[in-house]
Amino acid sequence: MSTPAEQLSATIRDEGRRVLATLVRITGSLAVAEDAVSEAVVAALDHWPRSGVPDNPRAWLTTVARNKALDIVRREAGRSVKEREAANLALLTQDWRAEDEDSISDDMLRLVFTCCHPALSVEAQVALSLRTLCGLATVDVARLMLVPEATMAKRLTRAKKKIAAANIAYRVPDSAELPQRLDAVATTVYLLFTAGHLGGETLVRPQLCDEAIRLARLMIELMPDEPSLRALLALMLFTDSRRATRIDEEGGLVRLEDQDRSRWNREAIEEGMQWVGSALRRSETRPNRYTVQAAIAACHSGAATYADTDWSRIVELYDVLSGVENTPIVALNRAVAVGESRGPAAGLEALDAIASLGGHYLWHACRAVMLDRLGRAEEARSARTTALSLDPSPAERAFLRAQLESPVGPDQHRPGEI
Repeated sequence: MSTPAEQLSATIRDEGRRVLATLVRITGSLAVAEDAVSEAVVAALDHWPRSGVPDNPRAWLTTVARNKALDIVRREAGRSVKEREAANLALLTQDWRAEDEDSISDDMLRLVFTCCHPALSVEAQVALSLRTLCGLATVDVARLMLVPEATMAKRLTRAKKKIAAANIAYRVPDSAELPQRLDAVATTVYLLFTAGHLGGETLVRPQLCDEAIRLARLMIELMPDEPSLRALLALMLFTDSRRATRIDEEGGLVRLEDQDRSRWNREAIEEGMQWVGSALRRSETRPNRYTVQAAIAACHSGAATYADTDWSRIVELYDVLSGVENTPIVALNRAVAVGESRGPAAGLEALDAIASLGGHYLWHACRAVMLDRLGRAEEARSARTTALSLDPSPAERAFLRAQLESPVGPDQHRPGEI
């Protein structure tokens, strides 16, 4: 049986971002909401061990955080008496009992748009959303966005100050404003999903994946004819269809080639096929990045076995994606597909052409696999050791260590996907 402290940690991890979203709606201030939620957590750590965990921990945290927000507003020396009275009245009369999923999703969507305001740079928008919506540690946000932790910390601080200084409203924008927010919001939703799919102490954090999929559906309701949103939902459904097969009974990573495809969620795959098809039909010009990525995911999802995967087609799709989004990570994924389609020597050559990723553990991990398949065991071991030193997630670290302890021979292991 879990302790109150463990239950609180689980509540903060799974529900904290929703409590925060509701508090931002109540207070209209991200800074006040964050402080209030933090104080509510401290109160819970003191109260729950003595009195027990409440039946509805989220509601308890929301209520206490609202009261803490009132205290914070009342003691803010920088506000005039009239401003404090107005803020108090707003907090006391605000409809704060957002217990149903629709209300909470609306709060989450408002918070996404607040974090993705065009007054902020796109990088700051995405970083702030991940830190605020996911509750990710700064180091995890930095890892997802491939920048040093110190750089990310400064970026987050500047973004919060900009929101406060610009008095950015907490709302879903009018339809005329939606297009200029689309890219940042879509990126945020996908990185939220990625954080659930690849991150934290466990390899899969289903609550984050579910939240991202729910937000994508809400975005489609706002912009039903936007193909990139349909493709984004398809991409996440394809990836999430493999949720039950990505970890073993001990919590270890299971690579794509070893997954039991009979346990994949066929309903999610079928829905994904419908969404990507509708996205392609709505793409009048060249497809957007999510449409191409969804098409790649469809190749994996539609293959009956790993051996049946059409790797040549996947390489072609990555070539298309490179023309839309020419990033090192796209090049890395293309190199893995080249290794599957044309052999490990070609894959290694493609990897070595993107040495700019030398500071990221995935580049070294993928090189290790290609080197193993070429029979270059010592070089493979060195590459894995380097990958371990570059801060992979705990699940990925355990997988890399297992490979170091049990090296494989030529062509016995393939990159697959993490």
